[in-house]
Amino acid sequence: MGERKYFGTDGIRGRVGEFPISADFMLRLGAAAGRVLAGEGREHAVVVIGKDTRISGYMFESALEAGLVAAGADVRMVGPMPTPAVAYLTRSLRADAGIVISASHNPHHDNGIKFFSAQGEKLPDAVEAAIEAEIDKPFRTVPSERLGKAQRVDDALARYAEFCKTTVPEDFSLGGMRLVVDCAHGATYQVAPRVLEELGAVVDALGVEPDGLNINNGVGSTHPEALMARVRETGADLGIAFDGDGDRVLMVDGRGQLVDGDGLIYLLARDWRASGRLAGPVVGTLMTNYAMERGLAGHGIGFIRARVGDRFVHRGLVENGGVLGGEASGHLLCLDRASTGDALVSALQVLESLRRQGLSLEQALSDYTPLPQQTVNVRIAAGARPLDQPAVQAARDEAEQALSGRGRLVLRASGTEPVVRVTVEADDAGLMRQVLDRLAEVVRAAT
Repeated sequence: MGERKYFGTDGIRGRVGEFPISADFMLRLGAAAGRVLAGEGREHAVVVIGKDTRISGYMFESALEAGLVAAGADVRMVGPMPTPAVAYLTRSLRADAGIVISASHNPHHDNGIKFFSAQGEKLPDAVEAAIEAEIDKPFRTVPSERLGKAQRVDDALARYAEFCKTTVPEDFSLGGMRLVVDCAHGATYQVAPRVLEELGAVVDALGVEPDGLNINNGVGSTHPEALMARVRETGADLGIAFDGDGDRVLMVDGRGQLVDGDGLIYLLARDWRASGRLAGPVVGTLMTNYAMERGLAGHGIGFIRARVGDRFVHRGLVENGGVLGGEASGHLLCLDRASTGDALVSALQVLESLRRQGLSLEQALSDYTPLPQQTVNVRIAAGARPLDQPAVQAARDEAEQALSGRGRLVLRASGTEPVVRVTVEADDAGLMRQVLDRLAEVVRAAT
């Protein structure tokens, strides 16, 4: 992807009020995006803007709108909406680009920006680079007769809800199924319960009272403990946890046990292979549990590891003719149903598979046992490069020797947060913990 000044692996993200997550930067970003899109031959480029439920979203929505309109672009604002819904609406409204204001699974004091192309996919690298090149140029406004216009899209939620239901068969029903659904006080708080109830499920909804500050706070896919407890308490058939912007999904089986993205991908891959829906290899990442790779191989299903990040999983699928991939975090891509990772669509695919086979979630995964794996996030100072330190490299070599034939490790700097992620996987939990603690300690000391 090359070096970027502002864009990381998943757009632009940071703490609200600290550069570049500030109103003045968003004004210039909107203007830069508008100029780049207009430069591609469009008289009035159309840009969709959606957001999650963070209080800062209002400020950044207004700033982006002003910048885009000043550059001559028309704006369609859809309000609080899952990230994948903005991708869909960008296509549905025949827009030239989509913008999501969200920091996904991060706390409320963070925010960020993601772009989508007219096809509802991540913005091409060349367009990102062009926008970056425009940001630092002087702000300018087109003549009044060329200014863009902004309007609200009143039926955006209904459009997206109907799209989600088209990703399962017309006769698909969740009638009689009891679900606990945790929306993380985030962008799915309206649409997810609505869609699942319209399909016949009895829904017990958690995390559906956003106040601008409580997004991802003790709820959602990053904090599934409350969901697990509620499933056990109520005897629900299963639980579904979304993250703040609705592109990640985890599930909880009827026993209250958490199933991560790797488990859900394994379940879908087996079923889609049997039904003929699966095409190409499954694509995971460096973090994918080895048990999934081994299990897929046992069923004759190809598997490829990509770099961490949904854009790299997406690229791996497209380049290899695949339709299914994702990450343990719950970011699943079902490219024969949606152009990007869509948590609600992915959840529907799992539910459809279970209902068609007449299986519970635990029954469908009875032959899947992930290897013990754990990640420690070591916070680092801005600009620090601990992975280049000789002490860390030596500790890594030592850890790999200890894990030889029994597991593996991944050391990587996050593309969205100032942390180094230390992940260790082994066939023995004690060995995994021992190696993880030692490696994290050395990385921490090097920061």
